[in-house]
Amino acid sequence: MGKKRIFISFPIEDKSAYHHLVGQARNENSPFEFVDMGVKKPWDEKWKTNCRTKIKGCDGVIALVSKNTASADGQLWEVGCALQEEVPVRGVHISVKERPSALPREFAGVRVVSWTWDNIANFLDSL
Repeated sequence: MGKKRIFISFPIEDKSAYHHLVGQARNENSPFEFVDMGVKKPWDEKWKTNCRTKIKGCDGVIALVSKNTASADGQLWEVGCALQEEVPVRGVHISVKERPSALPREFAGVRVVSWTWDNIANFLDSL
């Protein structure tokens, strides 16, 4: 598998989970690797235009899902944008304890899986 260009979408409150995922991809024993194309700093007033351009240039989007997802306006916009642009999206629960009771409507049709190397590698292999 070659490196895929992946946009990582996450609630800002879950920044540590984002760093954990990027760190896992760098682990020499990891069965997956990707180029992180996610937003690393807040955008100016044109952030949606910049973000859409980044998402369109990616092979896929990994959306980290937690109890914070429903109130993460930026993440919800990113997932909706990816779906509009027909970029594949896979939701990944950040932990068993952090699973929301329901997913926001922006996640309609998005498969959400447990955070395992196999689940992430399978998504990347499908791209």
